[in-house]
Amino acid sequence: LTIEAIAARAGVGKQTIYRWWPSKAAVLFEACVSDGGDPRAVELPDTGDIEADLKTVLRATVDELNDPRLAAPTRALAAESQSDQDLAAMLTERVLEPQLQAYVRRFEAAQEAGQIAEGIDLRIALELLVGPLFHRWMTRTLPVTHAYAETVADLALRGLRPR
Repeated sequence: LTIEAIAARAGVGKQTIYRWWPSKAAVLFEACVSDGGDPRAVELPDTGDIEADLKTVLRATVDELNDPRLAAPTRALAAESQSDQDLAAMLTERVLEPQLQAYVRRFEAAQEAGQIAEGIDLRIALELLVGPLFHRWMTRTLPVTHAYAETVADLALRGLRPR
């Protein structure tokens, strides 16, 4: 993926691409991420069973991470965001934060139902779930599987449940 190739495919000069996007990562981001919708439209399932709901979401996350159509561009954006603060801010605002807030809302409902202890920092709680998946996926240390995601959920929920 180069600016030259993007410009050639679009039938324009490189300067046209640079006029609209500061980098090839910004072009990729724009191509991959829809610009719209209410961030609250991202919701996790709420069947009343936090364990089942989290496992459903984490299995779907595993499927997305392992989807060859999504893996390469997602890895490229994640890697580039480490050195491009503007891209990192866009990724956080438009992709990550709406998803993470959906976890927080689901955890709040689980707290109200007595399935998660009161006084838990819900942001840390959600990072206990998604952090291990993304770490394993980014570092490629071991496969990211449904079984792994379910074990992560079991271990995290063990610490989050009321005592």
